[in-house]
Amino acid sequence: MKLKTRYNPVKRGLYLLLLLALPLFSLADDNTALFEKGNTAYAKAQYPAAIKAYQQIVDGGYQSTVLYFNLGNAYFKQGDIPSALLYYEKAHKLSPGDEDINFNIYFANSKTTDKVEPQPEFFATQWWHNIILYYSASALSVASVLLFIVGFLVLVLYLFTHIILLKKASFFTGISMLVLGVIAIFIANRQVSYFDNHRQAIVFSNSVTATGSPNPTSKPIFVVHEGTKVSVVQDNGQWIEVELPNGNAGWIAATDVKDI
Repeated sequence: MKLKTRYNPVKRGLYLLLLLALPLFSLADDNTALFEKGNTAYAKAQYPAAIKAYQQIVDGGYQSTVLYFNLGNAYFKQGDIPSALLYYEKAHKLSPGDEDINFNIYFANSKTTDKVEPQPEFFATQWWHNIILYYSASALSVASVLLFIVGFLVLVLYLFTHIILLKKASFFTGISMLVLGVIAIFIANRQVSYFDNHRQAIVFSNSVTATGSPNPTSKPIFVVHEGTKVSVVQDNGQWIEVELPNGNAGWIAATDVKDI
């Protein structure tokens, strides 16, 4: 089993176009140059240089699935599993149905200390999550716009055609397109809401003892290690209550994790 190191070239081209389409063209040119610089360094196994180039783009506030994916790979090659998982998970939030990203998350998790078995989901909940996370919110947004445009054009045909069969076909086709567009928007909204309501983080400290309350002298409950993904339940500034996939919950210092 090997790490997926080459992102789908079609996807890569689309995301590169997104970088080029940034509103400030001078910055877009800089980001494109940095992105290619990072790719060149990665191809030469110069992983620190690749990380530096990719990180500059990220630090500038830009988000991109392929950028996060490549940065995660560079960190993985450096042996920094927590950072690799952090950026794989960031890529996953932008493109939750991507098989390469999901595979690399699974592969990187196999290198972590903690092997936490998740609680089984109710089948209807699992089914719903599979639906809303199958396509990215951006892809659903583009699809909804196209569906609306095609739907309205077909309805225009319905208004002007005098052929009965064509009139019926264009009416039902146009309405169907508009309904599908609304469904795409709804699913995209549910996906964004899902990630907004599920704050998660990666543990970066080598070993962390979770306690029963936000107090270092409180009774210890369990230990987690670097690279483990946790859900953040509460945050009081210095301490956060985290929950593991198996349902165990406890308090750790906020500085022990980095938000996805």
